[in-house]
Amino acid sequence: MTRVGIVGLGRMGSRIAQRLTETGFEVTGWDRNAESVRALRDAGIAVAASARAVAEAGEFVLSSVTEDGGARSVFTGPDGFLEADVRGKLFIEMSTLRPQTGRELATLVEARGGAFIDSPVLGSLTSIPRGALQALVGGRSEDVERARPIHAPLTRRVDHMGAVGTGYAMKLVANVGLAVYLEALGEALAMGGGEGLTLDAMLDVLTNSPVATTWITNRRSILTGEANDVTLDIRTMRKDVVSALATGSKSGVSMPVTAGALAAFSAAVAAGWGDGDIGQIARFVREEIVQRFT
Repeated sequence: MTRVGIVGLGRMGSRIAQRLTETGFEVTGWDRNAESVRALRDAGIAVAASARAVAEAGEFVLSSVTEDGGARSVFTGPDGFLEADVRGKLFIEMSTLRPQTGRELATLVEARGGAFIDSPVLGSLTSIPRGALQALVGGRSEDVERARPIHAPLTRRVDHMGAVGTGYAMKLVANVGLAVYLEALGEALAMGGGEGLTLDAMLDVLTNSPVATTWITNRRSILTGEANDVTLDIRTMRKDVVSALATGSKSGVSMPVTAGALAAFSAAVAAGWGDGDIGQIARFVREEIVQRFT
């Protein structure tokens, strides 16, 4: 039985651990959050005492954490991955990080005899049990091929984008597009409302028009204020937009529209909306920004 370790048992990581267990892998997990650890144990999955112990337990070592500092800590902190003997192990880093962070981590792993690919994913939480995620992978071809048995039960598609860091870059490309879209959608719906259009009428047209997206079709209820599970929260998307702007700046790319979206996401976090689903940013813009200043 193939042994897999995973660190990061939040909304995404816990479901990945469960899916791999259900499809025949021997999974060992760890998280700093005691509640997440208890949930994993209650699901019958082995729990380790640290990230180091996870690396020791798995031939493949996955991580799904929130931000770059957390990822660095998982790899290089006390009892981190790299305090274990990682020779011959493949690290599949599934967080949404800056490309430069991935390259730094890959260098550290390879210096100790391991291999590293970045593999952030596109898809919702409901995509995981169906094996319908889309993996955006950066790394050497031979390492990407080696990871295919892990990706197989999780994904409908694996896109090898190039060298280490390119998977992260592609994920930031996708998230910038979504962030800007949602912020602009909030402004557009506010403008239409100001002219007497109802929200339902506008959404009916948008979901049956050339500007329709799978997101607005599948998540319409978020826009109308109904209760929904959080897939990606506003605070985390704000972090991704900051990462995208930093990455663009490093390459000399000006991103004024993205900077505008960041202002909206930052305002939402400051106003206490940070734990809400990203779809609520459109409602925040409509209700808290546009109407307040008109």
